[in-house]
Amino acid sequence: MLTNGIHFLILLLIELLLFTTISQSQSTCSQKPNIIFIVADDVGWNDFSFHGSPQIPTPNIDSLALSGIILNNYYASPLCTPTRGAILTGKHPIHIRLQHYVVLGGMVDGLPLEEKLFPEYLKELGYATHLVGKWHLGHARRLYTPTFRGFDSHYGNWLGKQDHYSHFNKENLWNGYDLRRNMEVDYDGFGNYTTKLYTSEAIRLIENHQTESPLFLMINHIVAHTGNTDEPLQAPRKNTKKFSNSIRFIPRRIYAGMVDALDESVGKVIKALEKAGMLDNTIIVFTSDNGGSPEGHGDTYGSNWPLRGVKNSLWEGGTRVAGFIWSKLLPQRVSMDLMHVQDWLPTLYEAAGGYISNLLGIDGVSQWKTFEEGIPARTEFLYNIDDVYNNSAFRSGPWKVLQGNASNLDLGGTELWDSWYGPSGRSKRNSVHDLIPKIIKSTAGRALSRAGVIFNEAKMKIQQTEAEVKCKKPKESTKCDPYNTPCLFNIAKDPCEYNNLASEEPAILLKLLSVINEMNRTALEPLDLYNHPEADPQLWNNTWTNWKDYD
Repeated sequence: MLTNGIHFLILLLIELLLFTTISQSQSTCSQKPNIIFIVADDVGWNDFSFHGSPQIPTPNIDSLALSGIILNNYYASPLCTPTRGAILTGKHPIHIRLQHYVVLGGMVDGLPLEEKLFPEYLKELGYATHLVGKWHLGHARRLYTPTFRGFDSHYGNWLGKQDHYSHFNKENLWNGYDLRRNMEVDYDGFGNYTTKLYTSEAIRLIENHQTESPLFLMINHIVAHTGNTDEPLQAPRKNTKKFSNSIRFIPRRIYAGMVDALDESVGKVIKALEKAGMLDNTIIVFTSDNGGSPEGHGDTYGSNWPLRGVKNSLWEGGTRVAGFIWSKLLPQRVSMDLMHVQDWLPTLYEAAGGYISNLLGIDGVSQWKTFEEGIPARTEFLYNIDDVYNNSAFRSGPWKVLQGNASNLDLGGTELWDSWYGPSGRSKRNSVHDLIPKIIKSTAGRALSRAGVIFNEAKMKIQQTEAEVKCKKPKESTKCDPYNTPCLFNIAKDPCEYNNLASEEPAILLKLLSVINEMNRTALEPLDLYNHPEADPQLWNNTWTNWKDYD
């Protein structure tokens, strides 16, 4: 009897220990922060009002930015595919074969399959993982697509652009439908504006989320990327109508309507999070994927003013992007700490309770302590090395070196596109300070207020001023012709790249060039951009599909 009694007690103790362990595990899981990661497409530095221009008010986005940490020294790749690859791998595009151009519809490859992606890391920490929107990292085989790369679900487009209503994408003289729910073609979305569809799906996922597990929701919008060449800019009439009196140039007005639709989407998502009681334990990241295309570059009318250059260039206007992080755990401020998009994976992984030591072979560094305490985590980064375009740029401290084919003319275009482009969006009559009441009363602003965020108007004005980049054009500036000779800029003093200091600081120039040469030895061969005729949507019921699986 005694032996049986001891045996019973031992079993009881084991059960209690197991129950305690499971309970602690579930408790830890439920305490991990939800992560909402929102990506805007081709929206310029100057197209969000929190950077100083009231021409396109973005009150919902501003309400988050001005109650979070605005990243004012924050960089991405000059194009969308490499930026998305860097975010999801924590690696620089030269190390994942994405340093040259973007994934095209007829390509056989994509983001290399041996790479472990952010949602896969998060699933190991107990997260539910969902992607809404643009993928643009490969689709020739199903193994390249989102639900085979760590996402529990995907609703959106596989390629880089599309008509915002029909969801057909014209590329390489081909034309195919591109809207998917996981692996299935979703024809029900035909005729509905893409931003509206993606917003509704994001809200559905938030409303249906089981809060026992933390949520990772990535929302990759395709605004304000152009659609097809026959109608590149598209926005709902109700959004463009808001700018009928303030923006006379119609293409810029439609572009503004696209950004306004994006801002409304952010407001609705934040409202859904607040309604679900999730805001107290949620981290929200907002970023553009690269600089904008102004004044008709790429058939669109964004603004990177006052920064120099455009999308697909290594000038600041192509790479310094709008972004912020919001969490009730973080102090609100404007940060000048250096950050690159490859840092998001280790940063958010640490915030989610992961051990950075588990992240082997990545290039990114965690910025979580930087966000919490203001301790700088990065002093340098590589803009890019593209041996096909024959250009490169590198930043160390305040210094930036730029060399090679830096203008679109060098890359086969018809214009230079290496200057400074507007509109500035500013006037003596209007100021972003005037938008503060609208920001507080926006859909997102009201949701944040209900969740306990207190808006301080005086502090908001200070942040608006600090988030604005101001450059005074000098009477005389030193010309930069990187095609012939490398250029050197002090970005801390000259963020608009007016003064080439290469002749004044030859030692610094040589040091930075030597770093580029060393980094180039680690670069992998870029993906082959060949468009295979077997991918033609006409062969696949007029849809873009995973054609390689059906060889």
